[in-house]
Amino acid sequence: MTGTDAGEAFLEMMGTCRAIRRLAPDPIPKATLEKLVWAATRASNPGNSQGWGFVVVTDPERKARLGASIHAAMGPVFAQVEAMPDGPEKVMMTNAGHLVKHFAEVPAFIVVAARNVYPPQAPNERFVWSTVYPAAQNLILAARALGLGSAFTTFHMTCEAEFRRELAIPDEVYLGATVAVGKPLMKFGPLRRKPVEEVLHWEQWAD
Repeated sequence: MTGTDAGEAFLEMMGTCRAIRRLAPDPIPKATLEKLVWAATRASNPGNSQGWGFVVVTDPERKARLGASIHAAMGPVFAQVEAMPDGPEKVMMTNAGHLVKHFAEVPAFIVVAARNVYPPQAPNERFVWSTVYPAAQNLILAARALGLGSAFTTFHMTCEAEFRRELAIPDEVYLGATVAVGKPLMKFGPLRRKPVEEVLHWEQWAD
C-alpha cells in the first residue's frame, strides 16, 4: 500500500468511525486493550506533560455496579425515549439506553482521566481537557482500525462519586471520558456531520 493509499484508507476510517453502542459480550484480549491505551498515549498533549491515566474495567461485577448507578441516575431520561419523535436523536438515546442496560456485558470500559499538571508553575484546568480528549479520540480511532466498536460517553458525570469509589480514583484526578469497547453489533458507516463549507472560514471568521 502506498502512502497515498494508506492516507485515503485512514480518512475513510475516520469518516466511518460511528459511535457503536451495541457491543458483543466477547472478551477483548488484554494485549488489544493495551494497544488501545498505547494509541491514546500517542496523542498531542500540552507541553508533553502526559498527565493522563487510564483505568480499564473488565470485571463483570464491577461493571454491573457502575451500570446500576448510571441507570439509577439516567432512568427517568431513558423512560422518556419512547415518546420522542422518530429521528437520529431517538436512535442515539435508544442505543445509549441499551448500552447502560447491558453495561455489565460490555467487554471493557476505559476511563480516560488526567491530573492538572500543566504548566508546572501554575497548572490550569483547561489543559486537563486538552490532554484527555485527544487521547480518547486516538483510542476510538485505534479501536476502529482494529475492527472494534467503541463509544465515547460521559456516563461518569451522572454518578462521579460511585465511579471514584469503585475505581479508587483520587479526588484530584479529573474524569474526562468513559469509552465502551467491544466487537460491534452495529455497522460502521458514514457520520452525520455538517458540510465543511458550513464550518470552514478562510483567513477570518465571517458569518
